[in-house]
Amino acid sequence: MNRAKSVNRRTWLSSPYIIWVIGFTVIPLGVIFKYALTSREGGGSLENIVAIFDPIHLKAMVFSLEIAIGCTLICILLSYPLVLALRYLGMGRQGFTMFILILPMWMNFILRILAWQMILSNNGILNFLLTRLGMDALPLANTGTAIMIGVVYDYLPYMVLPIFNAVAEIDEDIIEAARDLGANGFTVFRKIIFPLSIPGLLSGIVMVFVPSMTSFVISDILGGGKLQLIGNIIEQEFTKSSNWNLGSGLSVSLMIFVLISMAFTTKNDVEGKGSAIW
Repeated sequence: MNRAKSVNRRTWLSSPYIIWVIGFTVIPLGVIFKYALTSREGGGSLENIVAIFDPIHLKAMVFSLEIAIGCTLICILLSYPLVLALRYLGMGRQGFTMFILILPMWMNFILRILAWQMILSNNGILNFLLTRLGMDALPLANTGTAIMIGVVYDYLPYMVLPIFNAVAEIDEDIIEAARDLGANGFTVFRKIIFPLSIPGLLSGIVMVFVPSMTSFVISDILGGGKLQLIGNIIEQEFTKSSNWNLGSGLSVSLMIFVLISMAFTTKNDVEGKGSAIW
């Protein structure tokens, strides 16, 4: 009887979450799939999904993939030195540094990207400083480099936090034992810290790769509308062309690609077995 009451209580407590998932995930996905699998005339069709292979769409897809992979790799390269520095800082300084890292996330996303537009524009703050130092101005406005800077800036904390959580759990005695056996700093990182942090790394890869792959606001602002990510094309199909069928079809194609990528990324994400690949 008590067990039945406990099950009923858990079911009741989980009901708001179930309602939320059904209302804001299952039903919208059902609508997207319905539009994706029908033509504008209402008949069944797969044309909207295979439209991802049209040259314009495929070019945007490849560019989105380049941005996502580049952003993920840069975030990894920036995260590990920062995480290792945070590990060896005192608790007070560690908390303050993490606070500084997270602080920009409290500001509106659009405002942060607009700030980068001001920094990277041809007459912006960066080129002003470069010319004052006697250097040539950099034509960064409306370029892929500007988009890359924007996505790295925006998604870097999502890579740092899971890696930091994984590294913070590593027992210091293991590292000290490795050093007593003659391992240098690089060997300690390669043989201990990196393998044990792989679960956090894989979580960070998913949290950075997926949103950077599907982003469109950053490329709109920092790319000046000249460089199209697949997210920009999908957004335009919904808002400007009012072609919900094609927009839904491209969304489903992108969703399938992202799910396949996540499957390859997370297949080795087994807790406690990060060192197996070494």
